[in-house]
Amino acid sequence: MSRGEPLTDADRAPWLVCVCAWIDVWRRAGVSGVITCSALKRAYRDQIVDGRPEVRFVFLDADPAVLAERVANRRGHYMPPSLLPSQLADLQPPGADEGVIKVDAGQPVETQVDMIVRTLARSGPDAAAAPPGATP
Repeated sequence: MSRGEPLTDADRAPWLVCVCAWIDVWRRAGVSGVITCSALKRAYRDQIVDGRPEVRFVFLDADPAVLAERVANRRGHYMPPSLLPSQLADLQPPGADEGVIKVDAGQPVETQVDMIVRTLARSGPDAAAAPPGATP
């Protein structure tokens, strides 16, 4: 990506394996954690949640113009703004059946975090037991 080349599914495969392994280490240790990642496609999210029913996803939903502005203003990031269109082309927004917490990324960060924390608190320790479409 730093060379301006979009990633392919094959490029992302080892990364997804690492994300899953990291989650499994936390699960065995009995701890919770947060991993930030794009998980652009449903297949990626399915792989991450497979056998890990407590995993929850938060989808930060943003207008492409907002994303373009944010990406353009980043400094020292490995992904150049020229790759945003390829990222958006690969994006498969989560379906209601995925039980994803959807957050308007145009809100202040504090508001986003509060919404996520409140939603997870309502879900309890067995967050995956929340009904599909758990968008508040």
